[in-house]
Amino acid sequence: MGIKIDTVVIDPENNSRELILNYLAQIEDINVTQEFNDVLTAMNFITDSRPNLIIVDISQKTQMALDIIVKISNTLKNSKIIVLSYDMSPEIVIKALRAGAREFLVKPLIEADFVMAVEKLKDLILGNINDTTKCKVITTFSNKGGIGKTAIATNLAVEIANMTKERVALVDLNMQMGDVTTFLDLNPSFDTAYVINNLERIDEGFLLSTLEKYNNSSLYVLADPPDLEQAEVITSDNITTLINILRNVFSYIIIDTTASFDGKTITALDNSDLVLLITIINLPSVRNCQRCFDLFKRLGYTKDKIKIIVNRYMENEEIKVEDVEEVLGHPVYFKIPNNYFTIINSINKGLPVCEINPHSNIAKSFRELAALLSDNFTYTNNQKPQTREKAFNLLDIFKKKEEN
Repeated sequence: MGIKIDTVVIDPENNSRELILNYLAQIEDINVTQEFNDVLTAMNFITDSRPNLIIVDISQKTQMALDIIVKISNTLKNSKIIVLSYDMSPEIVIKALRAGAREFLVKPLIEADFVMAVEKLKDLILGNINDTTKCKVITTFSNKGGIGKTAIATNLAVEIANMTKERVALVDLNMQMGDVTTFLDLNPSFDTAYVINNLERIDEGFLLSTLEKYNNSSLYVLADPPDLEQAEVITSDNITTLINILRNVFSYIIIDTTASFDGKTITALDNSDLVLLITIINLPSVRNCQRCFDLFKRLGYTKDKIKIIVNRYMENEEIKVEDVEEVLGHPVYFKIPNNYFTIINSINKGLPVCEINPHSNIAKSFRELAALLSDNFTYTNNQKPQTREKAFNLLDIFKKKEEN
């Protein structure tokens, strides 16, 4: 008989609670010790019985539920918490993760998503995996410069570190014109070239002491080499080795690349779990995106690996997001609003947007993107696309260009 995962279910809705119990009954090693319709009522039982897994709906009395989750996570360090809610706003997701939730699932529950979340935490509890072996590598890329790729990489890394409290590595692989340290006002003692030249002595302690820690957060920054000569001797194999070593120490790796398809950049893309393809909505940028997709297809990347991020997005533009999706044959994953004053102020002061103006639309947007990309958040979009009358057909323009 295997080890059982003692589990407590808290959900005020009877039908929802029954559905959860049915899902759990199909998962091996799960032992539901008690069910409750109120988190306050469950508090004493949880404190006394110390269950391995707690599944709690916070849709009602949200703040009280979050306060109790904080107490539970502080008291029961080894218990894993899954939070459920109908509210998927970035503020609620972030509060839940900061309170101590390891997973955030949107209701109504999708069975496959729920089972996957439970299985992942079950493996953690049983020791089959640990936090550092489930690293996610995310690379920001565009083959066109000046569209905000580095700003997205730095702000995303800061937000994921703030949200998850897990170790995040921000790696600048723009070997010629890297700006990551400038965007965060850092003056690191070591860089990529130094780490690569010392691969034989790298361990967790070496990495954590070599990478520059950002303030008091869990974000660590690896700068680009200061000299072009140092950058030139770094090989694609070095990049692969570096990423594999970082995977063993960090939960997330955010890579900023150069705006070209050189060997080192392609190596970073190959070794990434997700590629954020950054664009803005105008004809040259969309055309460049189309070229990127052609190359990604030849490289064998799946569609799920590529996430289109529209930067500097404005409502009521002549070219619509739907036009871009039709031309590229790929959905837009996320839109970051145009807020020139805030982002320029952030860059000039060397501070992330959340420290310049945390209540701005662009700061909220970065938090939401971080939540969507976090392993702790499962999001299912059940909304149907809206139809609209087109002012003009962007696809026809691209067809005409190809014909000419």
